[in-house]
Amino acid sequence: MSVTIEMPGIVLEILSRLEQQGFEAYAVGGCVRDSLCGRTPHDWDLCTNAIPEEIHNCFLDKVTLDTGEKHGTVTVLWNHQPVEITTFRTEGAYLDNRHPSEVRFVRSLDEDLTRRDFTINAMAYHPVRGLIDLHGGREDLAKGVLRCVGDSLVRFSEDALRILRGLRFAACYSLTISPETSDAIKKLAPLLKRISVERIDTECCKLLLAEGKNVAGMLRDFPEVWTILFPEMIPMIDCQQNHPRHLYDVWEHTLHVLEAVPPQLYLRWAALFHDIGKPACRFTDASGMDHFYGHPAVSKMLANQILHRYHTDHRRIQAVCTLVEHHDISIPTERKAMRRLIARLGEDTTYQLLLLLRADRKGQSDFSFETDRGLLDQAFSLLEEIRQEKACLHLKDLAVSGRDLLATGVKEGPQVGTVLRTLLQMVIEEQIPNEREHLLNAVKKLIR
Repeated sequence: MSVTIEMPGIVLEILSRLEQQGFEAYAVGGCVRDSLCGRTPHDWDLCTNAIPEEIHNCFLDKVTLDTGEKHGTVTVLWNHQPVEITTFRTEGAYLDNRHPSEVRFVRSLDEDLTRRDFTINAMAYHPVRGLIDLHGGREDLAKGVLRCVGDSLVRFSEDALRILRGLRFAACYSLTISPETSDAIKKLAPLLKRISVERIDTECCKLLLAEGKNVAGMLRDFPEVWTILFPEMIPMIDCQQNHPRHLYDVWEHTLHVLEAVPPQLYLRWAALFHDIGKPACRFTDASGMDHFYGHPAVSKMLANQILHRYHTDHRRIQAVCTLVEHHDISIPTERKAMRRLIARLGEDTTYQLLLLLRADRKGQSDFSFETDRGLLDQAFSLLEEIRQEKACLHLKDLAVSGRDLLATGVKEGPQVGTVLRTLLQMVIEEQIPNEREHLLNAVKKLIR
């Protein structure tokens, strides 16, 4: 059956320009895959038998950039939009399980497609010639299967990052990994130790943002991969939680929490790490019930350690560790408790924490979730109510400033900050309203 893919006008113009100069050119890879899935491609990548110098010569009237000179990639700016054009190529031996020892430009599309990682990424398309699918990528998409091009062991040995890319594609496109590809992933997972931590972090972030059940499935089916990347997780597997609220061991509970949180990056990382400290804190009492006293602090420490190891940006480390640290608090259903929490964490982080608390209960058992469902609903409503009030919960919101305090007799220096923080705490606790007159009266009493 023929396939028709709608291509943007600038892509058609670039293809036409290359062909007018006597070259072949095709859309290739992810844009073809996404189009066949009914998704809108983020980028349109083209491949051609023109070598980089010839590509530049075809677009002398445009801005062209060598964005991947070693791999034959030239970016053309057409109507201020960048389009990558890459020369057909084959690759030499991969000596470090990541980079080819050499890249050879070829004139054959077939050779170029055969070097690619997965069949769903090894398809090309031309508006006249149609779909070029030498390895059954279209059929694999229709069947929901992820399969390597050629020998899976060879593909993953060439570039071990393809292991994580494969898990990410399977999660994001709801694919089942073929037995041969799955076996190769498990066997060659140790090669991931040779991949840069930055590349691993990027792939993990993309994977964690897939549909929750798919993410959990990839972790559940491939512990060989995740325990290589995060050896701190090994004790979680089969760590039992003998407690009325819990149905699962720590690892399986974590996967259920991952399924239950929305696809927000900080939340997904926090869900992954929230109970990583539990095995080290496990205590079984005389009745046989397990307790995990102090595990949020240990989980926070381990999460911080892991995220630093993967060169994570400071903002994500801080956000994830804050959520992990507070994930075991009592559900705040009283107004003052919620105001204190918002003052400490901020509105957005408090909302994320409530989402994590709800997912944590869902991941424990139906009994646990149903027991606390009303409290959780109450907490969400209370947070929204305080949000709508635009309550004073931070120093910047106080109706007085440091200059006002100086006028009342507060000494210049650290005392100003101390008094302001005291006033804020009084407002948060609803001991006084956030009104200038009341605040200044309170200042006079404080300095007396």
